[in-house]
Amino acid sequence: MASLNKVMLIGNLGNDPEIRTLPSGGKVASFSIATSEAYTNKNGERVENTEWHRIELWDSLAGIAEQYLKKGDAVYVEGRIRTEKWTDQSGQERYTTKIRANGMQLLGSRGGGGNSSGSDSAPAYSAPSAPKASAPASAPAPEFATGGGDDDLPF
Repeated sequence: MASLNKVMLIGNLGNDPEIRTLPSGGKVASFSIATSEAYTNKNGERVENTEWHRIELWDSLAGIAEQYLKKGDAVYVEGRIRTEKWTDQSGQERYTTKIRANGMQLLGSRGGGGNSSGSDSAPAYSAPSAPKASAPASAPAPEFATGGGDDDLPF
């Protein structure tokens, strides 16, 4: 059975990141981002729905969030959905759904700040991962016919 748990969100922070330091010295950043969709319903009225997502960043990403993210900032977050079960003070079981991010990109630019190249693009960050195997450098490029008609298309 194949499965995939991947989330990609672009939204705005609803609050400054909350940073916790673990006894091991690691960091965890928690914050919410809002995503919105707008449409016109069958009565011709404009409707906007906003969905809030709880985001959790660990270790180096948490440090970056602590340093660079502020309420209202636009951010791209990539990760996976995690549902945690816990028991409240009255003994009732509760569930919390979060996005455990393993990559993010700051969107837009800060007024007066920015990078030295003058570009509006912001840096992308992702959690360290195992090295990926790469194709051999001498792999030949695919050859396609370069004739004049549609009959020469490779598909």
